[in-house]
Amino acid sequence: MREGAIVLLPLAQANGTVKPRPAVALRQLPGFGDWLVCGVSTQLHQAVAGFDETITRGDADFANSGLVRPSLVRLGFLQAVPFRKIVGRIGSISAERHGRLLANLSRYLMP
Repeated sequence: MREGAIVLLPLAQANGTVKPRPAVALRQLPGFGDWLVCGVSTQLHQAVAGFDETITRGDADFANSGLVRPSLVRLGFLQAVPFRKIVGRIGSISAERHGRLLANLSRYLMP
């Protein structure tokens, strides 16, 4: 699997339920091969300006994403997951979008 892949995996929701959801594979973590992923949602109104990324039908990477509706890549919805929990890959985002996501996250984490 590559960074920037959009994968399906069981993600815990805010209400505690777990259901298969799309997520962006941000980076493989050192040590055990787990992946840092961020959830993807169709709830566009939850976008955090300057932090999250919205993927719409007009974007160059929408067709390759495997998403069926405009969606929000939520950097605030991070999880580290073992590779074995990933059910499958549905598509990918562009290298440019992946770089922006990592830059936004890095900027937020730095003091």
